[in-house]
Amino acid sequence: MENQRQHPTAFDWSQCPAVERVPGKVGGAWLFRGTRLPVATVFENLEDLSVAEVAEQFDLPRERIVEVLVFIASSLRSPDLGAGADNARPV
Repeated sequence: MENQRQHPTAFDWSQCPAVERVPGKVGGAWLFRGTRLPVATVFENLEDLSVAEVAEQFDLPRERIVEVLVFIASSLRSPDLGAGADNARPV
């Protein structure tokens, strides 16, 4: 069986209290609230590092990363995943 990557799922990030998007700040990317750290950067690093290692590398509390991971997990179980299409962005 060939290993295939699935297309990223879009999430309504506006429903996650741990992140924010500020026009003009880091190109309007979704950021960890109160930082200039894009959520996407953390996920890119989670491919090779543990949550604890990423938290240490970016000086971000581990709990903040876990909060976003819990949001994603609950969104994947939610039938309303597609709601809020204006705020949906791939991970």
